[in-house]
Amino acid sequence: MEERRDKINYYLDLAETVSQRGTCLRRKYGAVIVNNDEVVSTGYVGAPRGRKNCSDIGTCIRNELNIPRGERYELCRSVHAEANAIISASRSQMIGADMYLAGVDAQSGEYIANSNSCAMCKRMIINAGINRVFVRDTKNDYRVVNVSDWIENDESLTGTRGY
Repeated sequence: MEERRDKINYYLDLAETVSQRGTCLRRKYGAVIVNNDEVVSTGYVGAPRGRKNCSDIGTCIRNELNIPRGERYELCRSVHAEANAIISASRSQMIGADMYLAGVDAQSGEYIANSNSCAMCKRMIINAGINRVFVRDTKNDYRVVNVSDWIENDESLTGTRGY
């Protein structure tokens, strides 16, 4: 008899499926917001509606400039998965919710090691009222981030860049 998938990995599997819609040439992320065991919204990485995606134009300015991950997102054409999921939900649906985040390298298809939300997305997640973020490390392994830790350990005060 096949063992039933645990609920956290079930939602992370959904986030990974959502990531397949991503249009970034570097990283494909998917985010799923869940509250009271109901999917509230999903989001993936892509250019704002109506604008050309990096996958359409075949180039990434951050790649061209060799910008490390976690830095200089203001140059990026895309809206991050976390932001797109937040945009698609009402705040009342997000208060106390959990976010599930899965990302793979667009070239290799490998899971992104030590993945985390960027500083801008962390701020949005905090303001949305989301409680925890589950981040996929492997097909079955994940980390749990309490959003309150991002409030208490404010990297913007120390000047920490990237992740």
